[in-house]
Amino acid sequence: MLRIAVPNKGSLSEPASAMLHEAGYRQRKDRRELVLVDAENEVEFFFLRPRDIAVYVGSGKLDIGITGRDLLLDSGAKAEEIMQLGFAGSTFRYATTPGTAKDVSEFGGMTVATSFSGLVTQHLADNGVDASVVHLDGAVETAIQLGVAEIIADVVETGTTLRNAGLEIIGEPILKSEAVVIRGKGAPVDDPKVQQFLRRMQGVLVARRYVMMDYDIRVEHVEKAVALTPGLESPTVSPLHHEGWVAVRSMVPSKDAQRIMDELYALGARAILTTGIHACRL
Repeated sequence: MLRIAVPNKGSLSEPASAMLHEAGYRQRKDRRELVLVDAENEVEFFFLRPRDIAVYVGSGKLDIGITGRDLLLDSGAKAEEIMQLGFAGSTFRYATTPGTAKDVSEFGGMTVATSFSGLVTQHLADNGVDASVVHLDGAVETAIQLGVAEIIADVVETGTTLRNAGLEIIGEPILKSEAVVIRGKGAPVDDPKVQQFLRRMQGVLVARRYVMMDYDIRVEHVEKAVALTPGLESPTVSPLHHEGWVAVRSMVPSKDAQRIMDELYALGARAILTTGIHACRL
């Protein structure tokens, strides 16, 4: 049975459970439930603190897990990402009061406050900077005001919170993070159960990005229409009862669907329909 770690709370929790549900797996109905056995799919889910998931997976106690790239790298665990999941995106950056420093190269002798001490310590070492790192749980914006540090490092979305605290973002991003599937370093990724899980998750990602488009068009315009809807391999083209017309079916990116429908209509296509894709395998 495949043993999978899932975030039990925070910004990763609900999107991860929703994606697993779309992939056909049972998910808990009670947030207090810590372990869930999905016997039909031969999977056992463990709902854990997001920060702990990389440690459990890296130790080999669990086979795979879903966590953030930032949490994986901060943990220092012997685990690595094997798939990007496309949600919970964030950017990790330095910030300070205006005039203190412009770049990480100027941090020498200063103190950096952060909730991600492992990640920041490694980043400073990679840049050859001798600076102290102090670990704080929760919001770190007040660390500078209270004299705990000259610099902070934190997740930045819009930057509004930092600006309200009188801080400015400096330097290049430390890391761009998102939800990822992780596996212990050295563990065989080609394990059939792991591969089945990855195929299911990949199927959800594709289903979210594409819609199925069907339309009727005159034979003489098929080549131009197919150029607009090439599909993943090639579209399905079937003759209609009405001579000179064919029906075309193809997957198209959902973000482009309305534009493609407009262009197909201008070509003479009619009965243009789009339908959502619940799941797929490529």
